[in-house]
Amino acid sequence: MRGRDHVGSGPPTYDPEPTALPPAHPDHLDTLVPDTVLDGARYGPCTLRAVSVRGDSARYRGVPRRDALLVARFGAGEQGLLLVAMASGTRACGVAHLAAAEACRWIGRAVGHSQARLAEDLRAARRGDLKSGLHRLTDRSLGRLRAGAAEQGLDPEEYTASLRCLLLSADPACRTRVFFGVGDGGLFRLRDGAWRDLEPSPATPAGTPGDGRPRSDPRLAPPPPPPPPPGGPAVPPPRVPFRFRASVARPGDVLLMCGAGLAEPLRDEPELRELLARRWSAPTPPGLAGFLADTGVRVKGHADDRTAAALWEA
Repeated sequence: MRGRDHVGSGPPTYDPEPTALPPAHPDHLDTLVPDTVLDGARYGPCTLRAVSVRGDSARYRGVPRRDALLVARFGAGEQGLLLVAMASGTRACGVAHLAAAEACRWIGRAVGHSQARLAEDLRAARRGDLKSGLHRLTDRSLGRLRAGAAEQGLDPEEYTASLRCLLLSADPACRTRVFFGVGDGGLFRLRDGAWRDLEPSPATPAGTPGDGRPRSDPRLAPPPPPPPPPGGPAVPPPRVPFRFRASVARPGDVLLMCGAGLAEPLRDEPELRELLARRWSAPTPPGLAGFLADTGVRVKGHADDRTAAALWEA
């Protein structure tokens, strides 16, 4: 039953529905960000749900959603590759929503151009190759974001974003699920009604569980910094640790990747974890509207944007 809109010690401070719209400029309407984005798909045994919602605080203040969400399929058939990318701009940046959207586009473009190799590595479970390759693509994407900031006269330390991604094969026989990215957020797994926090430690040394290769493997050495764009200034990549985890899904698992706006209340509020565990342990995954309602259950003191993607394994 989906009747509750909040959990915890009391009702949240802000209204549960949007109030003020962000300001618009007549010559830049393409930069407007909708309050809510909702997407989903099903491939073989895997059902995907993804959402990004403007936080209660941003709705009240009339500012744009700082989070961005990209869901994309590259290739077709068993060679297809599914990418879910989410990014969150920094609070200090007045155009944080543009940085987040650009970060998603850059990583989407990088993964899309590398689709054939990544799909092959996924199906062959080459975890070491995946880690080193995705590390390189992530550094290159964020390096381009910083180079663009310098060209626009913006502070590259502010015009940046956290970036978190899920990568999986469209091949129903491939159960490898890969998480990678930089910045705050959460990675959780619901199995047999219990949550487990899977968030990998930043800059996990090669050879630890989940890396798939010994520490001495030269392919896991840190990738070189990305080259500057043609004619652009050389901007070093951000000094943020890379996170990576590859795992094999089991039937009945629910894998949840989310930004800090949902990860923090999930870690802080047991009632929210229990509520989502009950709802998401049903025999069938929620529909798009149900997933929107579930991820929107509010917790007092947590009013940031909420962006999440979940995979249900049949």
